[in-house]
Amino acid sequence: MRLRTVLATATAGLAAATCLTAAGPANAHPDARGGHHACSPSVSIDRFSDALDKTTYEGTFVGNFSALAADRDGSLVAVSDRSSLFRLDGRTLTPEGVVPLADESGAALDSEGVVVDRDGTRLISSETEPSVRRYSRDGRILDRLPVPDALKVAPAGRAVSNGTFEGLTLLPGGRTLLASMEYALSGDSAGLVRLQTWRKTKGGHFELGPQYAYRTDTGLGVPEIQATPDGRLLVLERGFTAGVGNTVRLYLADPRRATDTSGIENLTGQGGVRLVGKTLLADLVNCPSLGATAGQPQPNPLLDNIEGMAITGRTSDRLRVLLVSDDNQNAVQTTRFYHLRVRV
Repeated sequence: MRLRTVLATATAGLAAATCLTAAGPANAHPDARGGHHACSPSVSIDRFSDALDKTTYEGTFVGNFSALAADRDGSLVAVSDRSSLFRLDGRTLTPEGVVPLADESGAALDSEGVVVDRDGTRLISSETEPSVRRYSRDGRILDRLPVPDALKVAPAGRAVSNGTFEGLTLLPGGRTLLASMEYALSGDSAGLVRLQTWRKTKGGHFELGPQYAYRTDTGLGVPEIQATPDGRLLVLERGFTAGVGNTVRLYLADPRRATDTSGIENLTGQGGVRLVGKTLLADLVNCPSLGATAGQPQPNPLLDNIEGMAITGRTSDRLRVLLVSDDNQNAVQTTRFYHLRVRV
């Protein structure tokens, strides 16, 4: 998104992605000592790569990335918010394919989230309406999921423009899809964002399920969310302040005891509503910069407009997590991949 100022499937994806090795593009930046750089007691960064920054592939700009997903064959799927769906080599990040995305009338999408279902189809969210559609590998629309009226952009609903479905993930078992709103609805307290779920029917379609409330840190939104193998969630919170730069924090959240808020019109922090609990894993400003440079002021030159996240594998005690920043096709922003190890 253009940021404004201020697991059967999950398990199968992990199983397929465990073959993704620690090797990376030629201009990746590993620890010279071969170790892992701590961002916090729970998170370390292996390296970053700017290899795809301001490049093209088959005439399509490579960038504007808003989401990542691990495919079952070990490759990566990357969605651009300018209506392009890329396939990347899971080891080198080299583009291997790209297909255009569009809505039912052929209009471009503001694509923000992506999930690879167990049958290989792609579930992709757009924050324009907002919507979630199911696409074939070659970009054909196969289905469209229902969306509660309240989550639609005003005046159809109570969502703010450019602040709807950003994160998208399948919970373990592959039967429950979850989308995160980026910002609060009009009428809800600031910082209380809704997490909407859908449940897969026997016929393979998704119907509306429970909805939960998650409280962000002051001034931050939720650009991405990913389910862990045990049913918890990795949640990215992000914000931007002109002249200062980005804030990016990684949380571990647990929706399993949260209140279903689908029948609550206004969330105002009232008693009786159990929010999704969260625990800070790392504020990425505390990661070592690893020699990174920034084209605009940043509290840490490693930071940029981080928007996409995928779990690409696991070691004995940590998840391998890949982040990517959305450069907005802007000269002072960078398409940057971050290779993290996260203990949950």
